[in-house]
Amino acid sequence: MIPKGKLLIIGGHEAKGDEGIGTLIVEKRTSAISHFEILGQLIQHIPRLHHIIEIIASASEIPKEMEDMYVNAYKNEGFTHVGIIKVENSKDANNIELIKRIQSAHAVFFTGGDQEKLLTIFKDSTMLHAVKTKYNNDEHFIVSGTSAGAMVMGQLSITGGLIGSTLLKGDIQITQGFGMLDNVLIDTHFIKRGRFPRLAHAVLLNPTCLGIGIEEDTALIISGGTDVTCIGSGMVLLINGKHITHSNVKTADEKTPIVADNLRVNILAQGSNFQL
Repeated sequence: MIPKGKLLIIGGHEAKGDEGIGTLIVEKRTSAISHFEILGQLIQHIPRLHHIIEIIASASEIPKEMEDMYVNAYKNEGFTHVGIIKVENSKDANNIELIKRIQSAHAVFFTGGDQEKLLTIFKDSTMLHAVKTKYNNDEHFIVSGTSAGAMVMGQLSITGGLIGSTLLKGDIQITQGFGMLDNVLIDTHFIKRGRFPRLAHAVLLNPTCLGIGIEEDTALIISGGTDVTCIGSGMVLLINGKHITHSNVKTADEKTPIVADNLRVNILAQGSNFQL
């Protein structure tokens, strides 16, 4: 089925001053664009008097000051109603009153945090079914996620993994994602946290899936499930395993480095377009 709605996946944005072990210092030379602004631009083209966005906060705890920031930022971009839905367990994810709010919304936004928690809570839930149904059938509906909230959108999702000097068996954990995009694996904070090896490992294990690595302050707008536009100050890397001519990923033991030939990579930036 070709979805009628739009999908906005965002590479995340770390707070200033939190660079630590395992992160790279990345210099930004182009102007950033916030996801608030992006969603505001998208809804400006939807002919309605009122625009409703529901923020789904499950992957992490959102303090009151962060809630206020979300509400104020989205209202500044043209949303007349900004709601926050706190989904802490599977019972919440099947709550009929919360699901009615999703069905009445014009956009939903999944916050960052812990993607494994997000996937566990929403697995086979009525709320996820409602989001996907509206995304598939409403051309004016927007589904958005940042960081962990973006990583869950693909057919598969990385839930954890070591980033070492070599790829080794057992270093990565992968499970089923939300399935908003077929044959896709998404990783975020991609350059900042040095995650190329992790996504490459995931693609080697699942070569029919396209790996999409999105840097912070960078996003992809996806229409019709296939038409993709890159926006923001950073880059997006596409890792394609369909042309691999040799890899030992299936046979290597825990102490044998994993290798591959002809893993293809594309680099995208602001204004790039491609077809999934």
